[in-house]
Amino acid sequence: MEISKVGVVGCGTMGAGIAEVVARAGVPVAFVEVSGEAVAAARARIEASLGRAVAGGKLDAAERDAALARISGGTELGDLEDADLVIEAVPERLHVKLQVFQALDEVMKPGALIATNTSSLPVIDLAVQTSRPDRVVGLHFFNPAPVMNLVELVTTVITSDESVEALRSFAATLGKTPVVIRDRAGFIANLLLFPYLNQAIGMLEDRYATREDIDASMRFGTGHPMGPLGLLDLIGLDSALNILDRLHEEFGGTRYAPRPMLRHLVAAGFLGRKTGRGFYTYEAPGSPVVAADEAGGVAKPDPATVDGWRTVGVLGTGTMASGIAEVCVKAGFDVVIRGRSVDKAQGAVRAIDKSLSKAVERGKLEADAKDALLAKLTATDDIAGFGDCDVVIEAVAEDLELKRELFAQLDQVTKPSALLATTTSSLPVIECAMATSRPERVIGVHFFNPAAIMRLVEIVPTVRTEALALEQARAFTAKVGKHGVLCGDRAGFIVNALLFPYLNDAVRMLESGYATVGEIDAAMKLGAGHPMGPFTLMDVVGLDVTLEICKALHAEFQEPDFAPAQLLEHMVSIGYLGRKTGRGFLVY
Repeated sequence: MEISKVGVVGCGTMGAGIAEVVARAGVPVAFVEVSGEAVAAARARIEASLGRAVAGGKLDAAERDAALARISGGTELGDLEDADLVIEAVPERLHVKLQVFQALDEVMKPGALIATNTSSLPVIDLAVQTSRPDRVVGLHFFNPAPVMNLVELVTTVITSDESVEALRSFAATLGKTPVVIRDRAGFIANLLLFPYLNQAIGMLEDRYATREDIDASMRFGTGHPMGPLGLLDLIGLDSALNILDRLHEEFGGTRYAPRPMLRHLVAAGFLGRKTGRGFYTYEAPGSPVVAADEAGGVAKPDPATVDGWRTVGVLGTGTMASGIAEVCVKAGFDVVIRGRSVDKAQGAVRAIDKSLSKAVERGKLEADAKDALLAKLTATDDIAGFGDCDVVIEAVAEDLELKRELFAQLDQVTKPSALLATTTSSLPVIECAMATSRPERVIGVHFFNPAAIMRLVEIVPTVRTEALALEQARAFTAKVGKHGVLCGDRAGFIVNALLFPYLNDAVRMLESGYATVGEIDAAMKLGAGHPMGPFTLMDVVGLDVTLEICKALHAEFQEPDFAPAQLLEHMVSIGYLGRKTGRGFLVY
């Protein structure tokens, strides 16, 4: 079936984006809105978007003008009678969509296809209201439609193969990647995305971290293009509330139940960027520029608190330890690396030498400068070598008893003013602190791997950490060129507490047979802009590491959905641990 004309019903943000995508692909498109004013606003919205594409060098003026010439707008559904495909993009209210589908069915030619852009409502409920249920599908574009490459093609139990193939081909014509899935709430992307977004709201609601730190954690710690709260503002808090309500209706469970803070913001009319205020305040409705408000983040750290610091100790010799040592020596500190043997410690120095040599080869560092940096490193197997250190950073294996033993030793050999820090990603920092006689001088500083590249450090004070120690940790983090975020001492801190339940959800989705590894990875890369799909990411992290973090989160929060998926446990039990063993969810 050839699709030579497309209709769009509803030309708000999503409808306008879809119309633009179709027109840019060379296909005439007609949109329908509720009034002449709405038609004019939609036309202006499309013109502004195409103008940005020209300004960004993605289109030339002639291509823009040709696309605009293919777009017409009006207020009558009868204008769509000759369309081969009509895409409905009205608000996420079932009764509104039902009315649209019934009216479209009456005016459209018999062989034409009708698609809904719903992100959460049952497609089958719309299909059965027409005389052509086999020709009704979900065609879920992602916002912004001209940019995001994913289209979820949602089939019902009565969708014809011909309809699926026609729309699969059409999506490819638009330059989109279609993922064909069954009709259930949330489909792939939203079913995985919205519990994560809801959990981020809960962190803010519980005052566990600031909105800025939550968002920065996921941008700098995982490479997500936007933090969860900024993303919610872009989506629209009313849309997010509707989606979560629908997910909770279908699946139950506390993770899908919208947080009260979300309901309150929607009730207050604070719907995100489109109203000028959501979790953040914006310069104007529709503006992406964040404005200062009373809820702004904490003040910048005072660099004077670490002015006298000269020497950093790094306890450990693994990848994380050598990366932290490299970061510190580049920031101008002398660094003492202690290993279980001198050879182990020297191995960490060799790893730093190799990393610095690559920087020299790429022209980012002079050879003399590299030699000067290496001269500031000391390798030892004697923990007493930390005696003159201003801060000691422990970076050994995630074994609580081992860490407690080492912190007790550090307490004996370091000067009283020294700050003692752990890079643990999931263990309680307070347990390390209470192994010393100075718990007020112990804090978590969770670097991310590879430490020399990743900008994020989670700074984790305990209930015993003094104010000066916290300020020194913040100032030290800034001095070594990292973005510090402040969070409480509980399992997962910010990043892992948000990331690993999402990864576990992806395993459950695979386990249920709803979608394949490739489909789920594609959905989250192309639909959510993540740098890696969840299965590729778990293979990089290690399925054994993923399992242990999921266990720690489940033990801490007692959330039933945090319990590790059985498939994850099974794969670890048979040695499929990811890239490091050559096989995980993918084969290497």
